[in-house]
Amino acid sequence: MTQNTHPIHVIGGGLAGSEAAWQIAQAGIAVVLHEMRPTKSTAAHQTDGLAELVCSNSFRADDHSANAVGLLHEEMRCLGSLIMRCADENRVPAGGALAVDREGFSAAVEKALGEHPLVTISRAEIPDLESLDWDSIIVATGPLTSDDLSQSIRTITGADQMAFFDAIAPIVYKDSIDFSKAWYQSRYDKGDGSDYINCAMDKEQYHAFIQALLDGEKQDFKDWEKDTPYFEGCLPIEVMAERGVETLTFGPMKPVGLTNPNAPDKRSYAIVQLRQDNDLGTIWNMVGFQTKLTYGEQKRIFRTIPGLENAEFARLGGMHRNTFIKSPELLDRALRLKSKPSIRFAGQITGCEGYVESTAIGLLAGRFASRERLDQNTTPPPNTTALGALLGHVTGDAEAETYQPMNINFGLFPPAEIDDRPPELRGKRLKRGDRKKARKAAVCARALAALKVWMEETDT
Repeated sequence: MTQNTHPIHVIGGGLAGSEAAWQIAQAGIAVVLHEMRPTKSTAAHQTDGLAELVCSNSFRADDHSANAVGLLHEEMRCLGSLIMRCADENRVPAGGALAVDREGFSAAVEKALGEHPLVTISRAEIPDLESLDWDSIIVATGPLTSDDLSQSIRTITGADQMAFFDAIAPIVYKDSIDFSKAWYQSRYDKGDGSDYINCAMDKEQYHAFIQALLDGEKQDFKDWEKDTPYFEGCLPIEVMAERGVETLTFGPMKPVGLTNPNAPDKRSYAIVQLRQDNDLGTIWNMVGFQTKLTYGEQKRIFRTIPGLENAEFARLGGMHRNTFIKSPELLDRALRLKSKPSIRFAGQITGCEGYVESTAIGLLAGRFASRERLDQNTTPPPNTTALGALLGHVTGDAEAETYQPMNINFGLFPPAEIDDRPPELRGKRLKRGDRKKARKAAVCARALAALKVWMEETDT
């Protein structure tokens, strides 16, 4: 039974909005989830499904003992995250990463929310926040917020929104890949050891490919887009190529940890990797190949990659403009708008970057809103947890004037003393690299312990 007659309203049915709505409903409070698709679509979405994965199908590394994003996964699982549950249920092979069948994942999220007795899904655009008389609102419209709602947000916040470009990588049909040249292998044989498809280049092929990227025809920018910066963690591949001929061999095309069985005596100069994109394994996305090349140029240039000469594309790459607010200046620690506390923001529009990070802020916004409605403890998680570190960055720890989208990383955590290492590593003399690993392990162990205490203290 709902414990309040007035529902909480969540605007945006992406990852953050879906997670926020789930957290609210699980707390016993009615929630209305507003999603404008299919009434109004965006330049990047392909479907009208909730929690559609617009770019990659990867939630990145899933190791919670030594990786910041893997730690965030685990903390969210501990708090009953719907997105993590559906991701786990729709996992596809990806080495040490958590990648999902994007269609199955979206369908699972929509089914769970649609069947929840306290969730109402409304398919209509909310163009104006100022005219709403709702007492609790979460705006989780993501980087593709509609023009009308963007203008309403600018009016309410009294500050200009900032923006950056994000890019989408192409997806290839597996049966169009030439396996006399390509092969299955994970870098350093992680996971099952064969979770990626690899296409190798020699030095001459690589340099010709780089020149083609530089010379290729690019999508034109609109006047209002020309001064919009890229997010450094998701640069178009041709922009990376512009930074130096060898840049990609240290990024998405690095050849280390892989051996070409089709040419075992020949060292690869660069390697392109493709990651499984659906449960059937019929489509694979080109890892790190987000691009602003025109469609025709993508086909021409990417088919020069050995093994992809006859590639057929299920989806070509593209560009879209992402928007976010100056959260460190505008939001309090409970993600409320300081000038209008009845409105919270969540997800990528707050300036966090990545599927997992967006979902995590949605989880916290839903938790804060529901617990506030029930007059319960709304203390935020400590900054020694991944959730708390990310929340702190979004709501005040970052410099507002230079605020840029950020993934979760160990730089956001307070440093851990070396004595906080797991017991099996204590008392040992470690090399520099091993000490770094030990510190990461210490941060992760400390975070999960702190999360457990916080959950007990806030009576989760």
